[in-house]
Amino acid sequence: MHHREGDGWRITMDTSGPMMIALYTRDIAGLEGIGQPALSPVSPKVRASDHSHLTADVGGQGSLRTEWEAWWHQLLKAYPQCRPDLSPPDFTSFGNSPALQRVLQAHFGAALSWARDRRSEYAELEAEREAAGAQLLLDDLVEDRLMEVGRSARNFELSIIELPLNEQRAWYLEPNRIIMSQDLLSQPELFRSYVQPVGELLA
Repeated sequence: MHHREGDGWRITMDTSGPMMIALYTRDIAGLEGIGQPALSPVSPKVRASDHSHLTADVGGQGSLRTEWEAWWHQLLKAYPQCRPDLSPPDFTSFGNSPALQRVLQAHFGAALSWARDRRSEYAELEAEREAAGAQLLLDDLVEDRLMEVGRSARNFELSIIELPLNEQRAWYLEPNRIIMSQDLLSQPELFRSYVQPVGELLA
């Protein structure tokens, strides 16, 4: 986790293992363009497979889409906690989402391994940024805004959730969260183009 703070403000940058597992599950189930926000596919790419044999008698792909979107909404609402609980092998917390429960039962091992690899990569990325001082860009964004408006910052907190996504962009979630590709900070001007308008709203 990176965090930067000043007088009355705090910005944190971190990733989320449960969200990684959810996105892996979305992609392996071929659930494109769903969720709010509708994030791009994960990177490295996950090959989708047909789950009709698993879900046909519990509502099929339509139910799976609805259940996944409800799960995603819960993850965003609970962040940084993990709710509902991911408890293999039965996933009893998903008893009201039978299609999603079956897909999780079928793929959780692979999803967990994939997410662990991504978390390791993220830890390496954090160390590289720390050594290079890349996170100081967050300070610059706030300081530029305060110089522009000529006052102290309003009290605010901003959480930036970094995920392994193949599209280099960010998605703003009101009131004070951003989801973004974990590689975006390596492109300072592009990063600034997404984050600066949010900083202007908050600061």
